[in-house]
Amino acid sequence: MRRIFQLSVACLAAGVLSACSSPEEVHPTTTPPTAGVRFINAVPDTAGSYGLDFRFVDFIESNAQFRIPFRNSPSTSGGVTASTAIEYKAAKAGERKFRVFLSDSLGSVASTVLKDSTLTLEAGKNYTVIMWGFARAGSTPPMKLSVIEESVADPGTNVALRVLNTTSSPIDVREYLSSGTAPTAPTWAGVPAFSASSYVTAAPGQFKYNVQPAGGGTPLFADALALLGVPGTIDIEALPGTTVAGSAVTLIVFPRSVAGSKTPQTSAFQVPAGSFMWDRRPPITGKQ
Repeated sequence: MRRIFQLSVACLAAGVLSACSSPEEVHPTTTPPTAGVRFINAVPDTAGSYGLDFRFVDFIESNAQFRIPFRNSPSTSGGVTASTAIEYKAAKAGERKFRVFLSDSLGSVASTVLKDSTLTLEAGKNYTVIMWGFARAGSTPPMKLSVIEESVADPGTNVALRVLNTTSSPIDVREYLSSGTAPTAPTWAGVPAFSASSYVTAAPGQFKYNVQPAGGGTPLFADALALLGVPGTIDIEALPGTTVAGSAVTLIVFPRSVAGSKTPQTSAFQVPAGSFMWDRRPPITGKQ
């Protein structure tokens, strides 16, 4: 009884002190500087049952990007395929420790670490973290992790277009207005395996991408219609796309899934494919 009584008195005293505080007293809070981080799973031959987990492990925050399947959950709507599991998430700036795990309900699998490293994040900047290559022993090139600092120049009244080649072979890519036909000369010639092309700018419009092996040949997949986007208003952000000036858009060229692995094995994954993501959002129109 004594302990309960003493605790009650302590609580009462704390309540009195709290009640004596001025209602006008301000207790400021601070928001730590952050960067934007997104994670792409382009590994075609390994995963847990749910793909891969990317997590900062130095301290807890809401940035965990878990259950990321190969190709980041592509979804097609209106003829446009986009990877819905690719998004920038805020992460505290500074030197950060992270790990990439197999994602699974079995602890013995989920505890498997594919990558354990550090990443230095600068406040206000965006970063793309990619796992690509092959994980299985004897397969080449071997799996690796790369980081791209997404410093996209403002295209102004135009849009910026790029290609990310996550396959193990170089490719030629042609972008063209969807009302026309693919040009003879590639926009991006010989984009190396596991690399991002430079950006090109163009007037806003509906674009398609034609992807062929380097030097030409049968397209890897049907010409892909790029993200269209929706203009913003004075109080609503725009949806980035090639019809909205100020946007930057990337076509990701993914390899096929390796047969017999835990990556998806449906017919759509038995061939290479393209999927889109946005890299830069236009400013809000008319914002003061």
